[in-house]
Amino acid sequence: MWKKTTMFSIGRTCLRGIYSCQWNNQNKRQNRACCWFSFLSFVSILALSWMYVCFIAFNDHNDVNWLAFKTLKKWVSWYMIVMVVSAVLATYCLLLLVFGLLHLAIREPLNLHWLHKVFLILGLLSVTLGTAGFCIKWEEEWKTVYLSFQATAPFLQLGAVVALTLISWLVFQSYHRAKTAACKVFIMMTFLVVSAAVFLCPLAICSPCITSNLPPKPALVGHRGAPMMAPENTMMSFRKSIECDVVAFETDVQLSEDMKPFLMHDNGSSFLLRTTDVKDKFLGRDGGMNTNFTLQELQTLNAGEWFVRTDPFQSVSSLSKQEKMEASNQKVPSLSELLVMAKKHNVSLIFDLKNEKNSTGFQKSDSYYTTETIKKSGISQDKIWWLSPEYRHDVRNIAPGFKQVYHNEQDMNADGGGFLNMKYSSLNAREISELRKKNVSVNLWVVNERWLFSLLWCSGASSVTTNACHILKNMYKPDWHLEPNIYMVIWISADVISLLLMFGMYLWQRRRKNHVFRQNKSERRLPLLPR
Repeated sequence: MWKKTTMFSIGRTCLRGIYSCQWNNQNKRQNRACCWFSFLSFVSILALSWMYVCFIAFNDHNDVNWLAFKTLKKWVSWYMIVMVVSAVLATYCLLLLVFGLLHLAIREPLNLHWLHKVFLILGLLSVTLGTAGFCIKWEEEWKTVYLSFQATAPFLQLGAVVALTLISWLVFQSYHRAKTAACKVFIMMTFLVVSAAVFLCPLAICSPCITSNLPPKPALVGHRGAPMMAPENTMMSFRKSIECDVVAFETDVQLSEDMKPFLMHDNGSSFLLRTTDVKDKFLGRDGGMNTNFTLQELQTLNAGEWFVRTDPFQSVSSLSKQEKMEASNQKVPSLSELLVMAKKHNVSLIFDLKNEKNSTGFQKSDSYYTTETIKKSGISQDKIWWLSPEYRHDVRNIAPGFKQVYHNEQDMNADGGGFLNMKYSSLNAREISELRKKNVSVNLWVVNERWLFSLLWCSGASSVTTNACHILKNMYKPDWHLEPNIYMVIWISADVISLLLMFGMYLWQRRRKNHVFRQNKSERRLPLLPR
């Protein structure tokens, strides 16, 4: 008994020390201690929500790094830094909240230390700044967060049921300790409303992965090849994507000074700075544009060393020593080289013309020179998915076999087409399903995470453009897919078990309170012993 009491005392002291940095047994209460606990709860919920947003937006994390590069002219994985900071903040807040709840359970004063208060205020500022940055610079990513609930809502509901069950112990303890009837009614009514919302929210959940009819797996399109396994837009990258069984290569085409199409994503001034050694090879010309370099000059540049050095997808460690050496010696490829590979392996080709809007006429346009290069290659015209809208009708006249692909449904319907290429967050599951019923092919870009690929698979997408073809090729079914009846059984079972546990805890708390009350009453009746 003495050992049990001693261990409890030590545990109580540790809790008090971590939460309030008071290691001695002082029951002095701070002013507004409950307000600070409420603030801790609020920041914890915000930090956890922000961590969820960062996790969901990781699919597009390269966009953040790219925006930072355009400003700083230096490639750093800024998003990973944000992820680490967010994870540390969420972990710190949740642990502190757990300690606070344990304080409540053992009736210890909630004397939050001033240093924790400072960290919580800094955490709130960090989350606020991050949210503001999303709203200003990356507003469209909120569509991804909304879309994610179609995949995560069933699991979030189960997590909420577990959390509610655990917290109910403290709620019932507070209920029995309340001294007024009004306070008891407020605590119980609030808890019942929250419980009803959590238990019944599956009625409002609409997920395409809760279905009896699973559509076929979407085909894969290699975004700039396989840029997680090799430098983007290089022959090694496209060869790696062939190993993933992609149905098409996605790339970016520009014209050199001598009007020859080559492959490069970045455009405008300093377009070679991120992915080549232009600073070393052509001193003073690193700020040039595509029309300042001939194809021969471009192909003297190293277009792979940057990949091994910066490791943009944290994937270089998975490459063998030989693959790293090969990646470090890649060159800027011409469109003709890629067409030879596509023809040999019977792979389609879709591409953006990065500078088409600067053209002054079809005969001088990127569309014209690119189309002529494609025709000379001898590749079957139906293997070309033509995306550029500027000279679409002129291209169709000289290459009628190209598959016409559209950026939006309005242009497609006006032109009588049947192939859409859109950002994955532009269409919801119902819209994708309706388009597929009309026999419209739907390619969605850029899809890298398994949860997102699973969701679009369940939605019925025809194909997805991806950086992670080596990961998605090994998925033989969505990460989760449930028959509606099975999900209903899981939902109802979880709710019933939770309700039974809550009812048991309520009865135990009530019985314990009555026992303590009778014990105190009997002690007051005992006669005083004579000295």
